[in-house]
Amino acid sequence: MRRSATVGTGAVLACALVLGGCSSGSGESTDTLQVVADPVAATAPVSPRPSAAPAGTVVGTQGEVTAVAADPATGTLAVAVPDAVLLYPADDLAAAPVRVPLAGRAAQLRVSGGVLLATVPTAGQVARITLPGGEVSTLTVDGQPAGAVVEGERTLVAVRDRKAVDVFTGGQFTKTIQGQLYSADDVLEAGGSAVVLDELRTALFSVDVDGGTMAEGLRAGDGATNAVADSFGRVLVVDTRAGALLAFSTGPLLLRQRYPVPGGAYGLAYDPRRALAWVTLTERNEVVGFDVRGGEPVEKYRFPTVRQPNSVTVEERSGRVFVGSAAGEGVQVIQP
Repeated sequence: MRRSATVGTGAVLACALVLGGCSSGSGESTDTLQVVADPVAATAPVSPRPSAAPAGTVVGTQGEVTAVAADPATGTLAVAVPDAVLLYPADDLAAAPVRVPLAGRAAQLRVSGGVLLATVPTAGQVARITLPGGEVSTLTVDGQPAGAVVEGERTLVAVRDRKAVDVFTGGQFTKTIQGQLYSADDVLEAGGSAVVLDELRTALFSVDVDGGTMAEGLRAGDGATNAVADSFGRVLVVDTRAGALLAFSTGPLLLRQRYPVPGGAYGLAYDPRRALAWVTLTERNEVVGFDVRGGEPVEKYRFPTVRQPNSVTVEERSGRVFVGSAAGEGVQVIQP
């Protein structure tokens, strides 16, 4: 069975690009990005008790893990737990971690521009953490920062409640970009383009950072939850409600692939050295590795995980996969 899908040109794409909808024969306007009348963001499906022992080894942590990130340049594994980020030497997870206190719970960890970015929505902050030492500088955000990325000299911050992308240059706020969003839940750089993920509208939007405007947008399934940029200039998105992995090219946005991933697809990470996308399945307590170099993803690995595997990251040098348990079972380490 062929599982990939593409978005063509013509009326469907044109309708998506103008964002205001295409007119029907009756003269009424239809919003092609609207999923339901009262949208609710998708969340991770609840995991059952594991039926198999987790693959690899498990490192205990205090409390649930909300996010994980690995930095190949310094060999550091960052683990977000309530009110702190733990920094481990990736090659010696038995060592005592450096504990970096935060003003609240980190919603996202991302290594970008040589620093670790930790978004703290409840405090209106983005913590910029140097690795491996853990020194912190803070960007103060008006609202609830959900995701951040470094783009050259600028840091872009997705501000969920204000439906905006804030731009900081040299640590100073310079401008905000709004328009068409229901929520701003993550911002990424892919193929030289900035892209924002809107989980409420379950859509992706291009961002013209220099011009200060939101550009074209496309639906991203029925319940998009997590996104990463790959090494082919694309944005990979997990559609949790429909159980699928989506691949979008940028400049302009086009849906290139849609591949079914049943079992509660949620967490997402990308290994650029091996072109592997890792997707966690919270309904099955599994993590699956897909080769995404071809016309459609090809499953290469599947491992049992800790319970509630909401987050995942990859250490690029070794290919090791780290899975975080949101049920308090620690961080799992897998060598494929």
